[in-house]
Parts: sequence; structure tokens; C-alpha cells
Amino acid sequence: MFPPEFARAQVARFTQPGDVVLDPFSGRGTTLLEASLWNRRTLAADINPVATCVTGAKARVPSLAAVNSRLDSLRDEFKSVPREEIDAERESLPPFFKKAFHYWTLREVLFLRQHLDWQADDIDRFIAALALGSLHGEMDHSKSYFSNQMPRTISTKPDYSLRYWQKHGLKAERKRVFDLIGKRAQLRLGKGLPPQQGVAVRSDVRSLGRVLLPWEQSVRLVVTSPPYLDVTNFEEDQWLRLWFLGGDPEPTRRRISKDDRHSNANRYWRFIADAWKGIASLLAPDATVVCRISGRGQTVESLARGMMGTMRAAFPDAWMLQAPRSSAPRRRQTDNFRPGTKGIGGEVDFAFRVG
Repeated sequence: MFPPEFARAQVARFTQPGDVVLDPFSGRGTTLLEASLWNRRTLAADINPVATCVTGAKARVPSLAAVNSRLDSLRDEFKSVPREEIDAERESLPPFFKKAFHYWTLREVLFLRQHLDWQADDIDRFIAALALGSLHGEMDHSKSYFSNQMPRTISTKPDYSLRYWQKHGLKAERKRVFDLIGKRAQLRLGKGLPPQQGVAVRSDVRSLGRVLLPWEQSVRLVVTSPPYLDVTNFEEDQWLRLWFLGGDPEPTRRRISKDDRHSNANRYWRFIADAWKGIASLLAPDATVVCRISGRGQTVESLARGMMGTMRAAFPDAWMLQAPRSSAPRRRQTDNFRPGTKGIGGEVDFAFRVG
């Protein structure tokens, strides 16, 4: 993954206003948002529902007035729901949830989970994305998170979380979910809307050429960061956010995508090659592909060999615009919760011209 400054720099360097920018592994929607702010047309895709929701909220941004009106409507409806109706669902959940959230907080979370049509409605999707951002986090650093003490980047496993809270004597605090979402909406929308709305879809990258067929040969720039080699399971690490969007109340693996994490390098590079082939029909002649990538046990040289091989498999005339640029590993937030675990050694940026 990369910060907004990275995406912004690539957009400024390789495109002009009105050009089309694509991120086929959209994650948090950073590329889409930054390109939209720079008045580029934007396309984004991801197979993970959390990424789809968050990116979609940045692609189709509603007005603050519309969000506040919908929040008021939801709040009024929540007050009219019989208490026993939500309590019945609360009691059916695993023990984790009763410790992760205060009783009254969980009731509001459950109500929103039931009533937000995030897949079809732009306003509901935006509210759901704001809720995902506050669903869990470090409550000793910010009062804007709904949960007991957790990392904000990943959802720690239920059994681990329960042991951690018991060991440290931690209890979830009462949070007013509607109010916190309203404050986040004001923060995000108080300065107005981006100049461009975008297109965000949920899709396997290998099918993206068909899904985005009207955009064939229109993309001038790809800025993306695929899953890293043998580093993390997004489905498992985002299990609580996936639950909020309608998923299971426990971590799952390989239900959303069998390519979430590859530990075998050969299979991994075949997947990356297939990803480039999946978007090849969307790229304009002489388009640029900028990719940040990493992997456990990988060197800059091994990543360069893999990237060049996969690019040439999809674009035989592709050439590297610059030498690979490596960055030092970032301090991971999970180190606060699981000290001693190992991450990646660093990330490497590549830029290719495909024709």
C-alpha cells in the first residue's frame, strides 16, 4: 500500500486533466481519490467487499446535507425498533462481540448493519464506509472508535482479543455511533465534493477487461499495489469489517478469493501476470503502469525479475521507465498488540511503459 502523496505524484507526473486513471487493486481507494481531486477520470476495482465499500464511497461522494438527512432518518428509525428485536441478534453473536463493544454501542452497530444498503445506495455506502473506519481502533489514542482496544488497521482474532482485554483489564466504552459518524461526515465533506466522480466495481482483476468494457483502450495510467507475496490474509485480517458488511461473525479464509495470500512464489507471479492480462484491453497505447510491491524473503532484484517477467507476459514490448525504488519498512501498528511478529523488509516501486 502507499500514502496519498505517492499516488498524487504519479498522477501529476504521468497524466493530464481528463485522463483516465485505474487502480485494479483499490484497497482504501487512495489512487481513485487523489486522481479525482486532480480532475482525472477514475476507475477502481477490488474483490474484497471492504475495499469495494470504502473505494465506492470515495468514487460516488454524496453531499453533507444528504448524509446528515439519512443519519437523522436512521436515528429516528432506530428509536422505534423494539429493544428485544436487536437484543435477540446480540445474544446470538459469539462472546467476542459482548466484550468488543459496549451494550448500547453494539445495538447501534447491529442496527446499521441491518439497515444500510451499502451495495446499491451511494449515501448508505458512504455512511457504511465511515462506520468501517470507526468500527475498531486504539481507544486510548482516540475517542472516535466504537470498539474495545484493537488495532485500527486489522481485526485481531476473537480469542486473542479476549485474552488481551482480560490481561489488561480493558472494557469497551459507551460510544454514540450516529453522532460519531456525523462528525466524521462533517470532517470529510465540510469542504465540498471532489471535482470528479469515479467508477468503483467489485471484480476479480482477471475479469476487469470485461467488467469495464466501455473503457477499453482509455486508461492512461495505472497506479496500484497488489497483495504482497506471503505477507497477509486480507480476508482474515478484515474479518470484523467484513462482518459489518454482512459477512460471518468470525474470521474466514479463501472464501472471498483464493488469491488473497500466495506463499509459493511461482503461483504468485502467475497470478500477477494474469492480473496484467486482465487489464490489458483497458490500457491506451503507451500507457504507464506504476506498481508498489513487496514480499516476504524478497530482494529488490528478485522482485524486479518477477515484475519484468509478468509485465512482458501481458505486454511484450513493456519497458522499465526507471530503476526500482525501494523504501524502508514502516512501523506496523500491530507491533503494539503482537510484539515480535515479523513483517516485510521493505517495499519497491516500479514504473513501466507498456507500449
